[in-house]
Amino acid sequence: MRKILRGLPALLAGLLLLPALAAAHTQPNDDVLRATLSNGLRVVIVPDRLAPVVTTEINYRVGSNEAPVGYPGTAHALEHMMFRGSPGLSKDQLSAIAAAMGGGFNADTTQTVTQYFFTVPAADLDVALHIESLRMRGINVAPAQWAQERGAIEQEVSRDLSNPEYVFYSQLLATMFKGTPYAHDALGTRPSFNKTTAAMIKHFHRTWYVPNDAILVIAGDVDPAAALARVKALFGDIPSRPLPTRPAVALQPVSAQTLKLPTDLPVGLVAVSYRMPGMTAKDYAASMILADVLGSQRGSLYALVPQGKALFAGFQYAAFPGAGLGFAIGAFPKGGDAQALLAEIDTTLAATLKNGVPADLVAAAKRNAIARLEFQKNSISGLANAWSSALAFQGLQSPDAMKGAIEAVTVADVDRVARAALDPQHAITAILTPQSSGKPIAGKGFGGAESFGGAPEGAVKLPVWAERALSRLEVPASTVHPTVTTLANGIKLIVQPENVSDTVQVYGAIRSNADLQTPPGQDGVGSVLGGLFEYGTRHLDRLAYLKALDDISANVGAGTSFSLAVPAAHFARGMQLLADDELHPALPPQAFAVVQMQTARALAGELESPGYLYGRAITKALVPAHDPTLREATPQGVMKLSLADVKAYHAKVFRPDMTTIVVIGKVTPAEAKRVVTQTFGSWKAQGPKPDVELAPIPPNAPSQAVVPDTTSLQDSVALVQNLGLNLKSPDRYALNLGNQVLGGGFYASRLYRDLREKSGLVYTVGTAFDWGLTRSRYSVNYGCDPDKVAQARALVVRDLKQMQEQPVTPTELTRAKALLIRSIPLGESSTGSIAGRLLYYAQMGLPLNESTLAARHYLALTAPEVQAAFKAWLRPDHLATVVKGPAPK
Repeated sequence: MRKILRGLPALLAGLLLLPALAAAHTQPNDDVLRATLSNGLRVVIVPDRLAPVVTTEINYRVGSNEAPVGYPGTAHALEHMMFRGSPGLSKDQLSAIAAAMGGGFNADTTQTVTQYFFTVPAADLDVALHIESLRMRGINVAPAQWAQERGAIEQEVSRDLSNPEYVFYSQLLATMFKGTPYAHDALGTRPSFNKTTAAMIKHFHRTWYVPNDAILVIAGDVDPAAALARVKALFGDIPSRPLPTRPAVALQPVSAQTLKLPTDLPVGLVAVSYRMPGMTAKDYAASMILADVLGSQRGSLYALVPQGKALFAGFQYAAFPGAGLGFAIGAFPKGGDAQALLAEIDTTLAATLKNGVPADLVAAAKRNAIARLEFQKNSISGLANAWSSALAFQGLQSPDAMKGAIEAVTVADVDRVARAALDPQHAITAILTPQSSGKPIAGKGFGGAESFGGAPEGAVKLPVWAERALSRLEVPASTVHPTVTTLANGIKLIVQPENVSDTVQVYGAIRSNADLQTPPGQDGVGSVLGGLFEYGTRHLDRLAYLKALDDISANVGAGTSFSLAVPAAHFARGMQLLADDELHPALPPQAFAVVQMQTARALAGELESPGYLYGRAITKALVPAHDPTLREATPQGVMKLSLADVKAYHAKVFRPDMTTIVVIGKVTPAEAKRVVTQTFGSWKAQGPKPDVELAPIPPNAPSQAVVPDTTSLQDSVALVQNLGLNLKSPDRYALNLGNQVLGGGFYASRLYRDLREKSGLVYTVGTAFDWGLTRSRYSVNYGCDPDKVAQARALVVRDLKQMQEQPVTPTELTRAKALLIRSIPLGESSTGSIAGRLLYYAQMGLPLNESTLAARHYLALTAPEVQAAFKAWLRPDHLATVVKGPAPK
């Protein structure tokens, strides 16, 4: 429950789809190669040796702002069509190449910039550049192709309009930026897509997708001079063209008003929104610092939470180039008083305007913002995004400029921005009230009698430049070679030194299972404990603990999963604070009463929310009655808990001999062991190790269930079944490989082709094996209009049965192997992914080089072995079908 509450600000900020803080990154200028080709294409190449991986990110400085009047989704439509091939590169070739490279291949459209990014093994940089050069030259956009893609893009529109928070965001834009291009987002509408023609999309591409309006960023394990030579060879002869005049952004005064909307979240939200400076404004840095100050857990807004007046409270800020949005946000329980919370937020902000922002919080916000710059070096794709954001969105020469702007911010600057922006006479207020789902009901069946013909497509002839590069298929050499130690108290310590930044990150986990370890009658005790970690330690109260973290620009998360991100110079102090919170939480009685009440009130809404009921319906479809996973916390049960119950749960579950700690960053194994021993070494286990694995369960029966969701326009569909094998079974490799053919390869998968490309039934479809030590499950998930659920399900079942009835083709097998094997280095392209992989392997009892071992298995597998595994373990006619969406009529 506390995770839900902590995620609320990110949920709303994510709707803005803006890389506001992503530009905060520094990189030594002498390592960066900058060039502008004769046709105007700007190129920036940023080396990063974390892993043999490279990201290309091409930024076209055009978005929905430049869309023709009445056609707000034109830029978005073009983004989709860029994946349907270009002259010299067919759609099937593009799909096959993307799948074989194993990389992240995607795009996004904003109001002012459209980005295309490719993260691939470094050896495949030339292939990625070939693709982008061909796509800049032209696209295949015949009427028939657009008609197919339009079905998928309209499903995306339905998906987003089924999100009440997105509906709020859309209305907020229309109100806050009335009369400007920012008044609509980049998504587009069904009516506009129905009017859009293939010729319009092609014209938009020819007009705006030109080298003199593009910025190409290359980041990763790359030789800058050699990379630039290839860019010149592939892009240099593309002609530049004059650009049309861009629409002006003439901001009009904002009049205060209130929006009232439903939400399918388990809690209600209030948001007070303000127009703020944009990314190109001189006060952008001061606006970021103001948002950090107002959002600080030491600040007066967040103080509403420990006072019991809000389930969550904070402040978020995101910006377009020409204007920004800031909003104070608060969460209230279902049935709670939204107006009272709004009054508290208004009073708090008014006091800030009257008294000024606290100088110590401004200083802390500046330190933390500058520290974030260093942390963004820890991801190759994040590095590319940071440079793209700085150049394409902010108009800077490098992200370094943002660091200087942050350092120059004064308290007076922050106060001035606050007085100008946080004017209640020009605020847009929103109240999102939780709407209960109806009770789940048995479905009438989703099978249908549709008949689908056609076998999977055969081999695709690749261009010579791609065939030559992608013919390599070998086990990749790993750059991860950790040092492993078991401390005297049983902690497994894994250390991976990395020198790409002056930071250290720590990820830890305690193997536990609340379903098995929670005493009878105490369901929810773990959630209450989780909410109490933020109230300080036995040595430092809440505010003192937060100040200690701010002093060293550290972030800590405590619980059965815990973490630390800290500048390398403060590693020892950061570990001291982490251990203090993890092992010696204060658990003060007054805070317990507040968190207990907040948890109970939030649960009351959660138990009736569509999302919760959807997840529970899936679980019920798979497990026997009275299974431990069906345990359910209730508001009444939580209110019966005592502080002694919480303390006993902490003492019972938190054990060093069930704990793994991964340390990664600028640290030696010896130093890491010394610091971890000093801070966690005195922790002792009591009693025998607990059994935290659930008992195996029998195969599930086929079933159907519907969870009504009155706020949705689109159905979310899960097809699930449990499996009779586990994480240690050798057959999992064959199943994983076959899953790439069926649904994991995205652009080249059978389900993607059949459900999206051919039929336009869905926007996305995903398949996954969830492996456990005693239980495993298989799932297929998609979203579509209610009248398309049966047709899409029938296609899924048909394609699953084909996997059992005949071997996959040699082309599909090779493509799937290439995707899985080439994706292995990508898992080492950020320190977070490296640590997460090591932590998972250690917790599950797998070798730490499991990725390499898996690659060897994949190389050796045959098509009959894949077919045999699907036939042995999958049961297409026994899939449980669970649908969340509009109530059946």
